[in-house]
Amino acid sequence: MDDMKQVSSPSLSDELFFADEQEPSRSRVVPGWKLLIVDDEEEVHVITRMVLEGLTFSGKGLTFLSAYSGAQAREFLRGNDDIAVILLDVVMETGQAGLELVEFIRSELGNRAVRIILRTGQPGQAPEREVITRYDINDYKHKTELTAQKLFSTVTTAIRSYRDLNVIEKSRQGLNLIISSTRGLFERRNMALFAQGVLDQMSSLLRVNEDCLFLHSPSGFAATVRDGDISVLAGTGEFGHCGQEEKACELDDNVTLVLQQALRQKGGVFGEDSFVQYFRSRRGSENLLYFRLDRSLNAFERRLVEVFSGNVAIALDNMLLNTELLHSQKEIILTLGECVESRSKETAGHVRRVSECCRLLALELGLDSQEADLVRLASPMHDVGKIGIPDSILLKPGKLTTEEFEIMKTHTLLGHQILKGSSRPIMKAAAVIAHEHHERWNGSGYPLGLAGQDIHPYGRIVCLVDVFDSLLSRRVYKEPWPLDQVRGFILAERGEMFDPHMVDTMMRQLDAFVAIRQEFPD
Repeated sequence: MDDMKQVSSPSLSDELFFADEQEPSRSRVVPGWKLLIVDDEEEVHVITRMVLEGLTFSGKGLTFLSAYSGAQAREFLRGNDDIAVILLDVVMETGQAGLELVEFIRSELGNRAVRIILRTGQPGQAPEREVITRYDINDYKHKTELTAQKLFSTVTTAIRSYRDLNVIEKSRQGLNLIISSTRGLFERRNMALFAQGVLDQMSSLLRVNEDCLFLHSPSGFAATVRDGDISVLAGTGEFGHCGQEEKACELDDNVTLVLQQALRQKGGVFGEDSFVQYFRSRRGSENLLYFRLDRSLNAFERRLVEVFSGNVAIALDNMLLNTELLHSQKEIILTLGECVESRSKETAGHVRRVSECCRLLALELGLDSQEADLVRLASPMHDVGKIGIPDSILLKPGKLTTEEFEIMKTHTLLGHQILKGSSRPIMKAAAVIAHEHHERWNGSGYPLGLAGQDIHPYGRIVCLVDVFDSLLSRRVYKEPWPLDQVRGFILAERGEMFDPHMVDTMMRQLDAFVAIRQEFPD
């Protein structure tokens, strides 16, 4: 049914051509807002394009799309999810084709943003009150009432609504991104990784709405202030090389000036082509985040950046606190381990060598860097139970009696008892190491007589490394062995005292283990 052919005079074309309106400007504008005209009359498409050709809103013009049936409109909509406005005829291939298309848009596609203006030439086919009540449309117009000026105003209002809805949606996405990205930042464990994470998340935030937030190829860097000098930690885009070892990061004078301004003001600086955010941790460290822009930020965009930056400052404090706690814990463990070793007349160098050699062996065995560091930090506590062994036994220069050796063996149980109560990963690992570093691969060790894979890998690692370094070192009961003799002993105990695979791994990298001994001499 063709409702256009039933419109009485004056027709839509008459109204558009002869209404007392000023002809719209024909100046060329950049296409932007997509307008879909859905009508089975070619004349309607032509006239609508003529009337709206000069429309601009927020610096952008219109990109026209034409569909001559509901089915054709469906294809356009499936391939274009950024259509701003639809001028929709009700009656096309069927009397309800337009209304069925509305249902398709809102229900099947789930598109709530596009503004739908229903145009009808025969109001009786689709009564306004019923249509407004039942269907999710945004305006209802009789074709006879749409003068050029009214059509111009109606479409402009619809585009404004579409723009505002998108700003609200992008705001929601931006805030969600801030929440989720900050959660990820709290997991960063060192300054360089943290800085790179901040850059990645800020880049994503600045791209959340490419119409409003403008960075298509984000360029920026994160920096910290050390002894009054600005040191770049990580960069992205044109600053991607910054923060990498052996690659200088030369900042031009304009960038340096805006960074220094932020330091003086101890706050953010927003310029025409860049912005800087300033962060000061509760421990006094000063840090900067710089991004280069295509244009200045509007008030909403600044607010997003400021909210994100506030969360970054909290995450930075958290990371620095965790780092400080970790360093404190490491120092306590290392100091306690050195005290135990000094009591038994062994040197602090032994503790440090065992620690570094354990990390090396763990990495060579395929453990990830985080787990290898855990072994390194926990291994100094392997002999902490010796604080409960009498000096007469601990410092005896000669061979221990059977009874004395039984007492000496209890240091594994004492160490485990001291350490097992903590829930901290380092202390839990140290408890395992203290308990099992004297177990043997063949099951003849103590205190549990575990064998093979039943012995925790940490215990097996420390067992091998501890013996390796002890044999090469002077003790109250022996002189240091030469390297060849130590190598021979370890190979002889492959599959007996030591895990065969770990022995093979150590032998392949023996020079690296010897180098660690030289780095931390007695």
